[in-house]
Amino acid sequence: MRGWWREIAGLVLPVACGGCGRPRTELCPACEDVLTGGGAGPRRVRPSPEPARLPAVHAVAPYAGAVRELLLAHKERGALTLARPLGDALAAAVEAAAGAAKGPEASPLLLVPVPSSRRSVRARGHDPTRRIALAAAARLRSTGRRARVVSVLRQRRYVADQAGLGARGRLANLAGALELVPGGGRLLGAGEVVLVDDLMTTGASLAEAARALGGVHRPFTPEIPHGLPVGSAQHGFEQRAAAVIASSPASFEINRNSSGTWIVAGGER
Repeated sequence: MRGWWREIAGLVLPVACGGCGRPRTELCPACEDVLTGGGAGPRRVRPSPEPARLPAVHAVAPYAGAVRELLLAHKERGALTLARPLGDALAAAVEAAAGAAKGPEASPLLLVPVPSSRRSVRARGHDPTRRIALAAAARLRSTGRRARVVSVLRQRRYVADQAGLGARGRLANLAGALELVPGGGRLLGAGEVVLVDDLMTTGASLAEAARALGGVHRPFTPEIPHGLPVGSAQHGFEQRAAAVIASSPASFEINRNSSGTWIVAGGER
């Protein structure tokens, strides 16, 4: 009921931009431009330190300023109408992660959301990641790309609130926390899997989701930068694709020089 009430209230009550507070618009042009990456488009992002099973992740914008406020408005303050523009942003990241469709008979994209706990869903009155994923799949289909959401992951044990935990603490908190729902492996055989979430900070959630999916589906192998082959010793794991709307600003500070060496925030890796 809470979710329905919020949607109805949004139609009759005065609205303000979720990113900057500008009145009479749910998303002003300036904040929309920031949400879509300011013309730069989705980019490969890598947290430091990087979890062992983290897939190749693409994000649209740094988690800061208006983008941070938009995600919080949708997730915590019930601004459910923001799901559409947030879904559009996620769709762009999914396309970057998956690569170009290989003809009209290309396998459909299966968007697998990182699951929220039942406790969080009850408290918020909705599942923000799944809602955004559904909007992203709709956006992809509107452009002719076959896509659908497949919610095949669930939490198998209690997970503490991640707020305040560092990278190591988050990894320990989430280790072994997710599992496939019964019959989930069969559903994943119908297309190419892209893990999706609204936000990546340390990468712990996506790494755990990738672990839970391991061994049930042929590996999805998007274009991997030279020097980071699929199944490399660095990961000890078949690469998958993942897409998020936003990632920590530091994860964008990663470039590869002409020799193939990754430069992370000023230091070599």
